[in-house]
Amino acid sequence: QVQLQESGPGLVKPSQTLSLTCTVSGGSITTDYYYWSWLRQPPGKGLEWMGSIGSSGSPDYSRSLKRRTSISRDTSKNQFTLQLSSVTPEDTGVYYCARGRGPRTWTYRGQGTQVTVSS
Repeated sequence: QVQLQESGPGLVKPSQTLSLTCTVSGGSITTDYYYWSWLRQPPGKGLEWMGSIGSSGSPDYSRSLKRRTSISRDTSKNQFTLQLSSVTPEDTGVYYCARGRGPRTWTYRGQGTQVTVSS
């Protein structure tokens, strides 16, 4: 069974770039028909899909976050990464990586990692 594990700094200062890595085990990120996503959940709010990268390596982003988001992958390490630039306190929340059969769906997700944006 696939497992996903998020890692990265828990505290980021405003205006900086948030960088997170998802390490995947039990499955390859290049396997056809799977999409690897980043999600987040701000305090007191629902899950928000941020973007995904497909087995071919092509990224897709949420319209609201597109200008600040970049998703890439390292196939040699079976990892994919999220970069969110120009963060503000509104970007505080729990960030998850996930896998699904479609670019904006997910079946499995990691445990999540708390990110706080504060000076």
